[in-house]
Amino acid sequence: MGTARTSGPLKRTAQIVILSAIAGFVLYTAVKAFSAAFANDDFPETLAVKVELLPLIFPIHMITGALALILVPLALALRRRRNWHRWIGRVAATDVLVSGLTAFPVAWVAPVTIWSAAGFSAQAATWLVLLGLGIWNIRRRRIAAHRSCMLLMLATTTGAVFFRIWLALWAMYGTSRGFEAFYVCDSWIAWLLPLGLMALVLSSRKGARLAPIEIRFMNCA
Repeated sequence: MGTARTSGPLKRTAQIVILSAIAGFVLYTAVKAFSAAFANDDFPETLAVKVELLPLIFPIHMITGALALILVPLALALRRRRNWHRWIGRVAATDVLVSGLTAFPVAWVAPVTIWSAAGFSAQAATWLVLLGLGIWNIRRRRIAAHRSCMLLMLATTTGAVFFRIWLALWAMYGTSRGFEAFYVCDSWIAWLLPLGLMALVLSSRKGARLAPIEIRFMNCA
């Protein structure tokens, strides 16, 4: 009995600590991305070229991408408060739309490699498709399908966080010799891995119907 009573508070405390650490890192990533739109003197040459060639689009993409890391999970967290969820969701959707569209020129102008540009573009396209499907479903009051789309979109959003995690690990343990190959892998794995894991979680849960969400432009569910 004593063990059962103490395990409950300990489990909740552990969950709070883990969630706080995740939230803190996401917030740190968002702040870094936001500040990079204005303070980019220490950028590596590959990114500095993009700043010069895209003086307007690049900062817009960085700012909206940073805001997406905050707005998308905030909209999901407020799902039980309908009015707040609706308005934050609309702001988040607009932000994701702008960030997703600006991702294409940022990816393809002076790319590190063609395959890394393709990876970033695929992430942006997936982001926008899931956003469109989420809006399409909620307008038809398909709540479960809408929620699944938004959770998948959130997983895709976290690619910005994981991309920086793998990049930091490479900076500590990797070498410059294989950097381009690593960069290509990072541009794909950073978002495909959390997206795949989220899809697996949703498909295994009885309450979440992933199967009805057909990835089509004009028809789903």
